[in-house]
Amino acid sequence: MRQVSLREFRTRGAKALESVPQGETVLLSGQQGPAYFLVPVLGDVAAEDRELRRALAKASLRASWSNAAASGLNRVGDAEIDHEIDQVRGDRKRRMAG
Repeated sequence: MRQVSLREFRTRGAKALESVPQGETVLLSGQQGPAYFLVPVLGDVAAEDRELRRALAKASLRASWSNAAASGLNRVGDAEIDHEIDQVRGDRKRRMAG
């Protein structure tokens, strides 16, 4: 993977990417470090989009799991989850009846 500075990419655009082999992902870096990936689109754009969205969803899940572990929410058991679901359903039924 090649690395290109954000400044160079902004000022030189496509010229900054000329040395990058076709199909290779590029890492754009700023003063604070890595900032963006430029991912080439090859073949089926829809499939590429699905893969990218899947990767982003996995990253989001990992972040959520990390946050849950840090706050202790990853230790909630099935009984607690079922109890909370029952409470919400009961509240909904009471609102609809009243």
